Amino acid sequence: MDDLRVNGARLWDALMELAKIGATPKGGVKRLALTELDRQGRDLVVGWGRAAGLSIKIDKIGNVFMRREGTDPTLPPVVTGSHIDTQPTGGKFDGNYGVLAGLEVIRTLNDHGIRTRAPLEVAFWTNEEGSRFVPVMMGSGVFCGAFSLETAYAARDVDGKTVEQELKAIGYCGEAEPGQHPIGAYFETHIEQGPVLEDADKVIGVVPAVLGLSWYDCVVSGMEAHAGPTPMHLRKDALQVATRIMQEVVAIGNKYPPYGRGTVGFVQVFPNSRNVIPGEVKFSVDLRNVNDELLNKMHEEILAYVARTAEETGLAIRIERVSYYPPCPFHPDCVEAVRKATAKLCYSTMDVVSGAGHDAIYTARVAPSGMIFVPCKDGISHNEIEDAQPEHLTAGCNVLLHAMLERAGIAN
Repeated sequence: MDDLRVNGARLWDALMELAKIGATPKGGVKRLALTELDRQGRDLVVGWGRAAGLSIKIDKIGNVFMRREGTDPTLPPVVTGSHIDTQPTGGKFDGNYGVLAGLEVIRTLNDHGIRTRAPLEVAFWTNEEGSRFVPVMMGSGVFCGAFSLETAYAARDVDGKTVEQELKAIGYCGEAEPGQHPIGAYFETHIEQGPVLEDADKVIGVVPAVLGLSWYDCVVSGMEAHAGPTPMHLRKDALQVATRIMQEVVAIGNKYPPYGRGTVGFVQVFPNSRNVIPGEVKFSVDLRNVNDELLNKMHEEILAYVARTAEETGLAIRIERVSYYPPCPFHPDCVEAVRKATAKLCYSTMDVVSGAGHDAIYTARVAPSGMIFVPCKDGISHNEIEDAQPEHLTAGCNVLLHAMLERAGIAN
């Protein structure tokens, strides 16, 4: 079986066909979760699954599981997948590649008449992107019990439509209870969404973990005043104090290499007038690290710095942690299966810790999980110009094929 390979041209054609649904003028895809376009995409993929001989099961949050039976019905399935919903300015590969790579694994096994001991399944999860409904990674989050089905159902988009209403409208509100679907192991193949693999000229990223993150809202309150008559030493300039904190966020990220991250990505200045000293600044703080102990140190450092800054300046400063995801190490057996497959296939490789969230974070709570990364051009994703080389996509799918076979076992 060492010489078994997928059909890369067929994988590419499937990606391009799916990308036609919601295609944008700039070459990307806009297929938001639970829209009519999402229904069309789901129908296309499910149709391909049925044509490949897969049975279909849909749970109450709309997660879809396409199953190829194994020879031992007592074994839980080895599952692969991702998502097919996109950002408003999405590309052709984010999420979609993971689903269609799984489908190509099935098609390849069918071509060669290979049976596995454990069943194989291709899954796609509902509303991974979170661009229309929050929380993000909704389907996998409900599946693993991170939040309730009722919470997900009640989520509304900007037009007031609920997840429950829209699931029913597109015909993908299934009957199976989320989380009662067994998983023996889970693999997710994905474009990296970052520049590391391309910069290192490597084909396969072995993903040992996903960065944990802490998100905060920070508000600095000063006093608006006229920019001309007010002397510098008498000002209560909320923006100048806020920028001190913003610089510290970056400094904390740099203090904990190689996986420390510190980002301020959202800022609101009031009253935002060129000749008024800012009286209030609201901004976001995003801290990340692969180690929970280090992430907690970063958390304590930003809180301590804010407290010192408030005391030194006399301005009121409020910082609140609004979201926390602990670092997610993937299962050693799944990581090793990816390493062995990559070595067998003689692809260049390196470890890449994921800085972005994926459904595998949630599946890891209920089953051994792992991820496979391939490069994307210039590290660009969540963008209509997102791109990847066909040979890299084929390579990742070949690694997926052999990793899944190792976990599922080949029938005699």
